[in-house]
Amino acid sequence: MILYLIRHGQSTNNLLAEELRNRHGPFSVPYDTYMSQRVAEPPLTAIGEAQAKSLGVYVNELRITRLYSSPMLRSMQTMRPIAEAMNLAPSVWTDLHEQGGLFLRPGADAEATGFPGLNRSEVEEMFPGYLSDGIGEKGWWHGAEEDMASCYARAVRVAGTLRQMAQDTDNGIIAAISHGTFMDSLLKALLGRLPGNDFYFNHHNTAITRVDFVRSQTNSNLSVLIRYTNRVDHLTAEFMTY
Repeated sequence: MILYLIRHGQSTNNLLAEELRNRHGPFSVPYDTYMSQRVAEPPLTAIGEAQAKSLGVYVNELRITRLYSSPMLRSMQTMRPIAEAMNLAPSVWTDLHEQGGLFLRPGADAEATGFPGLNRSEVEEMFPGYLSDGIGEKGWWHGAEEDMASCYARAVRVAGTLRQMAQDTDNGIIAAISHGTFMDSLLKALLGRLPGNDFYFNHHNTAITRVDFVRSQTNSNLSVLIRYTNRVDHLTAEFMTY
């Protein structure tokens, strides 16, 4: 089985972080400023929409057989050109959401407020044909802010599901739209790496990482091969964002 793990296009929160980075230095985003100005459910920017359109053209050549999307708005918006190009119905996989979930926390010491996210009716109206069994009429997020330990545990759960899918369908080709921090956690889980911050799998907006699940020739065990990470061949320089 082949997995194409893809980060969403540029969101308004991503743009805010870039603007703060340009103002304060390449490795400095003032935490309190960012938290006070970000939104819980950011949509794609105009650049993010353009990135998604280019992605849809590019991945149409990859012979993908199944599509999965995080339930967050920016991921489902990124998925739309891919689904249209391939005439496939994406499944919304709630466990692909970004670390933290949907929340607002206006400062380092402020208490986080959670938001439910899009509900089933809203998804059906905005994204016709998306399979949203994991979303109810009260939305899909029912907490405040997810901590990193819970994110890592979720990544282990998703990695286990992917391994089982690979056992069941050797020749499947999957594309999954997700998020930067969760993609880093998921790749570490697939590789059996213990959680930690000593290195990070970075992904630009709409960057693609390919993971192959290969069955051993001597037994039924699966090996995980990282073919490449953070590939952005579909983007020109003016659409490269972080």
